[in-house]
Amino acid sequence: MPTPASTPLARLGLAACATALLAACGSMSGAGMGFSQASLPAGIQVPAGHRVAMETVGKGEILYECRDKANMPGQVEWTFVGPEARLMDRAGKPVGRYYGPPATWESSDGSKLTATQLAVAPSGPTSLPYQLVKANPAMGSGAMNGVTYIQRVALQGGVAPTTMACTVASKGQRATVPYQADYIFWKAS
Repeated sequence: MPTPASTPLARLGLAACATALLAACGSMSGAGMGFSQASLPAGIQVPAGHRVAMETVGKGEILYECRDKANMPGQVEWTFVGPEARLMDRAGKPVGRYYGPPATWESSDGSKLTATQLAVAPSGPTSLPYQLVKANPAMGSGAMNGVTYIQRVALQGGVAPTTMACTVASKGQRATVPYQADYIFWKAS
């Protein structure tokens, strides 16, 4: 004898309820949620009077070169040369790229900007530091227009190589290191 939940009509009703519940939960995940600066060091926080305009995830590589240390004859170190990363929105859709030098954030719509570093703070021993930059006026029209600040947060990797030695004999050698970071773009409110 069929139980009430095993009849075709009951199964259809349960499926409809489950679908409605999943849809409701899915719509709640973005409602009222967004990037919060609360856990960031004070020096990395964007001043009041600004709002998040875009959140991206940057995945790519940082290029380093074994070079002479400044003002230290005969000594060398891994020196940051520049980044090359693709920028994606939170759903994983490509929205631009980040490259340098100079450090440049470019939207898929062709607008782009450079910026001036204001502050950095440690994020972890194997990751690049947090960073706050003040955006220069954007070139071209599009998503980068009106951006005032960019934060680099949620960092993974990117520090100078630890598996390759930088020696006087290897001066000029280059190494790429994978990294990932969130780039949060802010505009005036």
